[in-house]
Amino acid sequence: MKDLEDWAAVQKVYNQTKSKRATADILRISRNTVKKLLALSEPPKYQRMSYGTKIDKFKEQIIEWRCEPYKFNGTRIFRELKKRGYDGSISPIYRFLNKVDEDIGERISKKATVRHESPPGDQAQFDWTEYDVIVGGRYRKVYCFAMILAASRKKAVCYSLKVDGDAIYEAIQELFNDLGGTTLELLIDNPKALVITNNPKSEEEIKYNPHALMMAKHLGTELNACPCYWPRKKGKIERPFNYIEEQFIKGNNFATMSELNLRGKKFVDEWCNEKHTTTQRIPNQYYLLEEKQLLQPLPKNPYHVKRLQKRIVSSDSYVNIDSNKYSVPVKYVGKTLWYRKIYGFKIELYDSKENFIIDFEASDTKYNTLTEPVHYEAIAKKVSTSIPQIRRDFTARYTNGLKYLEVAGRKFDQPTHYARKIMELQELFDDHVLDNFIGIAIEEDKMDIKSFRSLLREYNNGTRPFIQLERDDQEQTDCCDENSALTRDCSYYELAAKEEITCNS
Repeated sequence: MKDLEDWAAVQKVYNQTKSKRATADILRISRNTVKKLLALSEPPKYQRMSYGTKIDKFKEQIIEWRCEPYKFNGTRIFRELKKRGYDGSISPIYRFLNKVDEDIGERISKKATVRHESPPGDQAQFDWTEYDVIVGGRYRKVYCFAMILAASRKKAVCYSLKVDGDAIYEAIQELFNDLGGTTLELLIDNPKALVITNNPKSEEEIKYNPHALMMAKHLGTELNACPCYWPRKKGKIERPFNYIEEQFIKGNNFATMSELNLRGKKFVDEWCNEKHTTTQRIPNQYYLLEEKQLLQPLPKNPYHVKRLQKRIVSSDSYVNIDSNKYSVPVKYVGKTLWYRKIYGFKIELYDSKENFIIDFEASDTKYNTLTEPVHYEAIAKKVSTSIPQIRRDFTARYTNGLKYLEVAGRKFDQPTHYARKIMELQELFDDHVLDNFIGIAIEEDKMDIKSFRSLLREYNNGTRPFIQLERDDQEQTDCCDENSALTRDCSYYELAAKEEITCNS
């Protein structure tokens, strides 16, 4: 095919010579070529022969995979095409992708969306992400579950060591509980615990996990799975995760998972007191004024997939779970309790009627015994039975304690026996009352417990007035501390005065 210059040269020479032979001789081309170029009314255009390629029937599929939401690279497209019968090389694919990339720039981006603002009470969005968090002095993979009310943007979070179905169902219920009610719709992603199939190319309805549907029915909400590979559908819940990581997770460490949850919830609640950049309103205020009253009421009892497991409380008030012993209130000794473990770290205990009792954090090692002293208060001895400890407690609690033990030691074989009996009366009398009467008991030689109780009965009956030295300033108090004998001076001199009067009479 002759180019434009040949065509122009033939036209120019022929206009001068008016002879095809002469034109051919001057330009040194054949007369047939001259005839063809003269026959063209317009300059010649290059047209390349079009040959079919092996990727022709796959071009539409390649374009789809190259665009949102897939955005596959050439290697991935090549691998996927081979599964569909493509037997060519990768080079034609890359050549075609170069043209596709140029054309995509002229299309409207698939990221272009119309913002949807849900009315209050209509929608909540749920999702999770994972962080590496220092818990108990070491890095652990922790999952952050989050939920946001689409209207007010009020958020709630909880943290877990597990991301299985049980943890997901528990988190959804806990977060709805933190938000004070349920919405008409819950927008979710597509994990198997919630969604079994969600094919965007199929006309069939989304198939949800039966347990997820039962949980949604129990809560009074309706599940709505967003399209696969389309996170922008639930963009309101996607954005907070980066903020939580940057502003809370980084640079912090936590002694336990319980502490992480406590501080994490507090952080998010404080964040909800800041103005939202989109709504230009404070989420907590928006929630309280307009959305809270439109939420659906929460059910009385949570939905559980797994049945509770039972344990019998030992005589020393422990339950054995996963090779660890955990104390429980002593009133449950010998009874059968039920438990479940959630989030991979939290154990909840229930009674035989499945009423919640307590929860506690599970040990991440085995063969430990974890004791809470408060569980034993009902049977714990109020006063020590150890003789050295009785002496320490008695002298520390009462200013007349040391003198009592010295005098009683010369009178009784076991002075600590009576000291312990006196301390047991602390449930009936204040320490300052007992201290005063210890001084009186010493002066009147009524240090045995029977005589001491008779003094207190006289005090209760009103036959023996309670005489206490009043101290109006710190100086007088210091004097009293320096000379403990002052504690019994009033009664001592009163008795002395009576004896003097009797003698004189």
